[in-house]
Amino acid sequence: MSELKSLMLLEPRLTLAVAESLTSGRLQARIGAISGASEFFLGGMTAYSLEQKVRHLGVDQAGAEAANSVSATVAEQMARGACALFGSDVGVATTGYAEPSEKWNIDEPFGWWALARRLPSGSFETLRGRVDCAGLSRVDAQERVAAAALDALVGWVRGPAAARTT
Repeated sequence: MSELKSLMLLEPRLTLAVAESLTSGRLQARIGAISGASEFFLGGMTAYSLEQKVRHLGVDQAGAEAANSVSATVAEQMARGACALFGSDVGVATTGYAEPSEKWNIDEPFGWWALARRLPSGSFETLRGRVDCAGLSRVDAQERVAAAALDALVGWVRGPAAARTT
């Protein structure tokens, strides 16, 4: 993951913030394990409840309630909210089900990750993806989604990195 650090530190440098639900801090731990992460990683938060997602990350309450806070849209709102909360250029977020939920008709664990990049205009460019975790334990599903989000982040930042170098 040292590639992430190298990419984030290209000119102009980018900063990163994280908002997690499903992954429960695992994504932040992976980023924090990178030597020199403090040069680009501003921080993150785990917001498990809808109320905290709304309060701290600006998630739309009505839309999130309808989906039990698990949707691509909620993940994107969380990623943008992480950027706003920490003042970062890039945000990454996760949400999902770490195990089946009879109440919500969820047979297998899955998660959504989303990335948000602040544009010069102040608006955001976003990217999202779904990770199916059929047959995985709660912890393995959390780990898989954290890994997928981090892989997507590296790929996404790598893309425009060539345009940022002089």
